[in-house]
Amino acid sequence: MKSLKVLLISFIAIMFFVGCSSSDEGGIVEETYKDGDRIELESIMGTKLTLLRKNGGFVLEGDEDKILLFDIFGTFCQPCQDEAPKLMNFQLKNDKDLVLIAFNYLESVTNEYVKENFTTKFNAYYFIVNSPENEKMVDTITKDIGYNKAVQVPFKVVLKDGKYQNLTDIYEGREDNKFYIGEVDIDIIQKDIDRIKNSK
Repeated sequence: MKSLKVLLISFIAIMFFVGCSSSDEGGIVEETYKDGDRIELESIMGTKLTLLRKNGGFVLEGDEDKILLFDIFGTFCQPCQDEAPKLMNFQLKNDKDLVLIAFNYLESVTNEYVKENFTTKFNAYYFIVNSPENEKMVDTITKDIGYNKAVQVPFKVVLKDGKYQNLTDIYEGREDNKFYIGEVDIDIIQKDIDRIKNSK
């Protein structure tokens, strides 16, 4: 009888983990954006913009030539807090060519909380999105670039013409790297953006 209980508990535990899988193998398909989708975003300050799903990535509707820098962050994250004022200055310096969009991730907090505990504290007055839809955006980005590990914040990608750009890999030096993970020196990001701006 005892071994039957152990077997039953083991079976239930296995079914729970299989049932919660987000892989295609378990019959559950991750929800991601498809080409042609329009994604309307609203910042914590109430400003709005629209992304278009194009070329397997995203472009800014009405300003498709702009480079997009997506920053996946958390208000609790020390490296994210350290980067925030630098990213603010970076956005101001590059505003003709680039739009920085930050997606709050891995936490459920109000816009007011983000304003008080991140934006104001760390001078992060760029376009911050605090929405349950951020998870779908992060799932789409990681699937697009083939990133199969758990997302750690900060995590950044850069897009031009809807295509994910190669970025400096500060850890392994891979030339086909499509993301930054962890705190990255703003000079490295600037060099990559300058290269991307000047590429055809």
